[in-house]
Amino acid sequence: MDHISEFDIRLEKEAYYAGEMIHGHVILHTNENFKLRSIRMSLRGQAHAEWKVLVSGDRRNVKDDQYFVDERLLIWGNDSSEGPIPILPRGKHQFPFRFNLPESALPCSFESRTGYVRYYVKATVDRPYASPPQGLKYFTLIGPHIDCMDEQYLKPMIGTEVHASCCFCCRRNPVELNAQLERCAYVCGESIKLRAAIDNRSLEKAWLQVKLTQYVEFFIDRGVLGTSREQQKTVLEYKGEPVTPGAAMKWDSAKTMILPVCPPTLIGVCRLIQIYYVLKVCVELEKSGEDLQMHFPITVATVPFRIPNIIKQPQIKYEVAAEHVEGGCYVGPEFLLGQVYDGTDLAQPPLILYRPVYVCVATDRRHQDH
Repeated sequence: MDHISEFDIRLEKEAYYAGEMIHGHVILHTNENFKLRSIRMSLRGQAHAEWKVLVSGDRRNVKDDQYFVDERLLIWGNDSSEGPIPILPRGKHQFPFRFNLPESALPCSFESRTGYVRYYVKATVDRPYASPPQGLKYFTLIGPHIDCMDEQYLKPMIGTEVHASCCFCCRRNPVELNAQLERCAYVCGESIKLRAAIDNRSLEKAWLQVKLTQYVEFFIDRGVLGTSREQQKTVLEYKGEPVTPGAAMKWDSAKTMILPVCPPTLIGVCRLIQIYYVLKVCVELEKSGEDLQMHFPITVATVPFRIPNIIKQPQIKYEVAAEHVEGGCYVGPEFLLGQVYDGTDLAQPPLILYRPVYVCVATDRRHQDH
């Protein structure tokens, strides 16, 4: 870049919440004095969805964008094209900048093949008589704000289902399933609090099955109705021991249903992408298959559950999402830096420049305090 030997953007941290202040520096190392009109910064949050559809026998791309944040800032020089052009002296320079993220509900950073939500800061070095160098720095936004302590999530959810075979209008050999979900919002790393009981008075074996499914919906405004796409991924799955005819069992999820790292629930915040989770509890009968199905909505929160009588919040960390959920293993090609072949047979994995992270509880000691 002619007189510029180093151009970089450095942020104070890699993950932010809505309402936080973003602090960073633009690093510019010049080999000699040269004219520089200005250095401008911008902050942007963008959602994007895109896929192919079949129209009159032709496959066409449909896509849509939505912007959440768009801020601009001048950190050096003069943004006007009039007047003398200042000279930046030779050497290494650090230009500080800061942006204040809005306190409104912002969707979380998210990456998938069909759509994404990205946040970044952009630096533009405006030098006369040459194309302006530009740099991007992506960061993770943790959102939206969902607190496990909200009253709406603390009410237990209870379900009861009975299956019975019929013989001449008489109900015989019933199988009863009772389930209770202690609360319906959890942060990744927490144990889902579920209790279930099976009373098997049928003539066949029965198994308890629990499955947590992630649903990701993408929407594009196209014409009057628009177009949409849905993807499903199994996040957690459990199958209990067989319950023999005439027997009963009780089950407590305890430590067996730990919520893995995954994107938080995203409903009504982003026009293009929605994410939600459903916990299915059912009984699998030996001959009849799945029956007695119950569905509980599970909210993946961003603020962890706080233990009563303890002021400190549980310790949290930020981790990459699990590979078996949408928005977990996918990395966009623009964030993959290939390796130069050095003659060896060992293939080097690509260097990942950016991948969003999500809130996860670092320790699980609070369950021992209940």
